[in-house]
Amino acid sequence: MFGMGFTEILIIAVIAVLFLGPDKLPSAMVDIAKFFRNVKNTIGTVKSSIEEEMNVSDIKKEALAYKQELLNASEGLHKASDVKGTISSYLSDDLLGDDDEKPLVAKAAQKPEEVTFKKKTKEDGINV
Repeated sequence: MFGMGFTEILIIAVIAVLFLGPDKLPSAMVDIAKFFRNVKNTIGTVKSSIEEEMNVSDIKKEALAYKQELLNASEGLHKASDVKGTISSYLSDDLLGDDDEKPLVAKAAQKPEEVTFKKKTKEDGINV
């Protein structure tokens, strides 16, 4: 016990009997035993608390990862279900503008092209 041999324990017991006397020695031994039991329980409690805290930090990390996945899925679902926004962006990008970035309304105000069936030459501006 504690790296002590039998003779060392016997010497400590004799000194304790001489110091405390035979009437106080049993109560002192009970108090010492309670002290060691309390120390043992405290160490066990601290150990379990540390293990619990380590486990709680892992659970927090997993919860944050799940939360991020849910936010990403929610954002994707919102984008997929936003029909009005999708249509308006499609209309504004594709139908209201062309390569020259002129709106369709402005193009309608211009003179319409004439449709003919004759072949255009280089002089007309079309490469044949």
